[in-house]
Amino acid sequence: MLRIAEIPLGGDAPLVLIAGLNVIETEQATLECAARIQQLAVQYSFPLIFKASFDKANRSSVQSYRGPGLEAGLQILARVKKELGIAVTTDVHEPAQAKPVAEVVDCLQVPAFLCRQTDLLAACAATGLPVNIKKGQFMAPLDMIHAVEKMRAFGGGGVFVTERGTTFGYNNIVVDMKALGHIRTFAPVCYDATHAVQRPGGPQGYTLGDREFVLPMARAAVCMGIDALFIEAHPDPANAPCDGPSQITFEELECLMNQIRQLENLLKSF
Repeated sequence: MLRIAEIPLGGDAPLVLIAGLNVIETEQATLECAARIQQLAVQYSFPLIFKASFDKANRSSVQSYRGPGLEAGLQILARVKKELGIAVTTDVHEPAQAKPVAEVVDCLQVPAFLCRQTDLLAACAATGLPVNIKKGQFMAPLDMIHAVEKMRAFGGGGVFVTERGTTFGYNNIVVDMKALGHIRTFAPVCYDATHAVQRPGGPQGYTLGDREFVLPMARAAVCMGIDALFIEAHPDPANAPCDGPSQITFEELECLMNQIRQLENLLKSF
């Protein structure tokens, strides 16, 4: 079991919700989003870690919105943490980002495309914070043990792995739910309900997605057994600057939280 701020994750700890915006847009919108998700987390008794990216460095098109950048983004995340009193996380793309980001957030996230980058993992471990490594679409679930072993060799504040599916031909991602069980044999596991429904790439120059499958696949992951659920929500997903087709509304997020609590009660009866 590891701890993110005061939140236990893994083992017999309660399911942790890692939720927020795909990318920071404005300071006010980020604060409003965090406050709304916090209210839902309290209502349904979910330990919450708020997530928002300051830079989306792997966008398909040069015209795509990337975010406010490191300095401005960290200032916004710091304000979320201070004013709302909630744990926060964000992703880092380069070793040099790890230290300044760790001065603000409670957990570092390594993007899926970078999960094998040894120098990046080492820099994240050196901060002493817990690290969430997102499994690359090109990685088999059991092969992620090597990334986990790297992190443990470097020390740090602990590591967990997020499953977000595997490439299935071109412009499609699928999730083998057995992957969650395989990963959980060597590390706490999180399921990314947002990016698992993506249809990446394509001639449009931006990633499409099947938003209607976010809730049912999240329910399936909970039934399979996970330690954390990663999900992105937006007040207007159709007009979100990044990954709108795979984000859900706050109303859908509330519905999912209610369904998860009902599922957990049902599973306890077996």
